[in-house]
Amino acid sequence: MERFEQLKERIDQFTKDRNWEQFHTPVNLAKSISIEAAELLECFQWSNEEFDKEHLLEELADVMNYCIQLSLVLDVDIIDCINEKIDKKNIRTTKQRFEGYGAALDFSRSGRQQ
Repeated sequence: MERFEQLKERIDQFTKDRNWEQFHTPVNLAKSISIEAAELLECFQWSNEEFDKEHLLEELADVMNYCIQLSLVLDVDIIDCINEKIDKKNIRTTKQRFEGYGAALDFSRSGRQQ
């Protein structure tokens, strides 16, 4: 946890040092997350298995950086946010599993085994 807090402080200081807070509105950060996520996906544009790992990690860092910045701007505890989402999904997927929905999914077109 301490490392994550230090990272948030480092990101916040980096932003302040450049006077970028004025540009870091929720909508601008959301746009940046989407743009960087597209660049992350671009790493796999021509192959599902072959990619430049160094470039992939740079794009992943960009996505995560903007997500953390958005959580700072919104004054949201990102760890609580993620845990709450997992809890909601856990309830939903558990219910689906017991209703047989999860077992009925067909992944054969995607190449994954059932």
